[in-house]
Amino acid sequence: MNWLWTVPDMVAVMAGRPVGNLPQGITGISIDSRSVQEGEAFFAIKGDRVDGHDYASFAVANGAGLLVVSESKLPALGRLTVPMIVVEDVLAALVKLGIAARERTSARVIAVTGSVGKTTTKEMLRQVLAPSGRVHAAVSSFNNHWGVPLTLARMPADTEFGIFEVGMNHAGEISPLVKQVKPHLAIITTIAAAHLGNFNNLEEIAAAKAEIFDGVLPGGAVILNRDNAQFEQLERAAFDADIEHVLTFGQHAKADFRLADFESTPNGSTIWAIVNGETSELHIGAAGRHIAENAMAAIGTVAVLGADIDKAFAALGKLEAVKGRGQRHRLSVGEGSFLMIDESYNANPASMRAAIALLAAAEVSGNGRRVAVLGDMLEMGEFAAEVHEELSGPLLSAGIEHVWLAGESMTALRDALPESVSVAWFPTTAELNEFVLKWVQPGDVLMIKSSLGVGFGKIVTALLDKYPAFPETERQI
Repeated sequence: MNWLWTVPDMVAVMAGRPVGNLPQGITGISIDSRSVQEGEAFFAIKGDRVDGHDYASFAVANGAGLLVVSESKLPALGRLTVPMIVVEDVLAALVKLGIAARERTSARVIAVTGSVGKTTTKEMLRQVLAPSGRVHAAVSSFNNHWGVPLTLARMPADTEFGIFEVGMNHAGEISPLVKQVKPHLAIITTIAAAHLGNFNNLEEIAAAKAEIFDGVLPGGAVILNRDNAQFEQLERAAFDADIEHVLTFGQHAKADFRLADFESTPNGSTIWAIVNGETSELHIGAAGRHIAENAMAAIGTVAVLGADIDKAFAALGKLEAVKGRGQRHRLSVGEGSFLMIDESYNANPASMRAAIALLAAAEVSGNGRRVAVLGDMLEMGEFAAEVHEELSGPLLSAGIEHVWLAGESMTALRDALPESVSVAWFPTTAELNEFVLKWVQPGDVLMIKSSLGVGFGKIVTALLDKYPAFPETERQI
């Protein structure tokens, strides 16, 4: 059996106490009792809202072969007879296991952070490195204090490329995580006004993102966005951290991995990339200039790690947008169809502008409209009214004439838009949802975007539930 971990190794690494007839090994690790698979270990992590110990019996019912639980919670587990490893703190035990996973592998490891584009870049890296070796990467956006150690602990020993996303809401959060990851190469996609309510300015955000340099191994490299206004600050921070190889990507003439030109296509985009002085024309299977820019960071990673660049170029053509981050659905309505662009996962001023550009580039048909369906950007603090109001500029420049809004902060955008724009505003996501379902028309393009906590994913789900996939479009991009 090809175990992810043998149980004796787990017990030793986590300094745990075995209880019951333990299996020889486990096939995977889960912290969700609903999705745990047969033969996996369920780690009963106590979070801010949910304590995994309360769902231990569900995990067992769903096939968990082993529980990792806290000593203090053991009495509350009652009559459960499933094998267990008992530890003082379950999350701390997971961190220990993650560190051990990093130590046992000879994989080339990449860490990605940035205000925008972390997950998309991580998925691009997965795609372009897969032809060159066994890839292990975080699922979804597992980039915080439990997501990083969980991704590490899930990394098989024979991994050849490990890709980790590292996020933060406050200063000081990235450093301890990247010291667990110990990357050979770190990428900062860009610096933008995300979590601005927790910082005074973009320079403070850049300083927090620069913590990723703390974990880069000696002789390692970083790839920075040469077009970003905070580039020089990040470059200085990298040199101060004794990073040996500081490389760049972007449209800047001095970028090491340069996006020389970009052109939107019906199924994504065409780019002209300059790598090592050679220009290559490439197709990317996902739309948007921001996607193309981050593709240059992925291409740069392939070049730095010595992976197969030609196969990486080909793999970009098969790239698909990530759910909630530009994924497209052609849906039937009336006698025709409409296009829904799902940008519902998260939002900040920079990603809003990128999504508006996607909407502007999308083709309508017949009497169709380009409709921006927008919700509040959270964690903007005292800057909330200003950054929402400023979205009027990109919308007007893009020629967007229909804007449907929900949320208190979006009143600032509502009031900033001229009468020439058809605006509908609602206090809640639920009210906007009813409006969208009623008023979408054939030929429309709807771009749906808000911060995750606003819940615009419900609008996406409601549209998918009500309107069937358009039969002429088999591929979603």
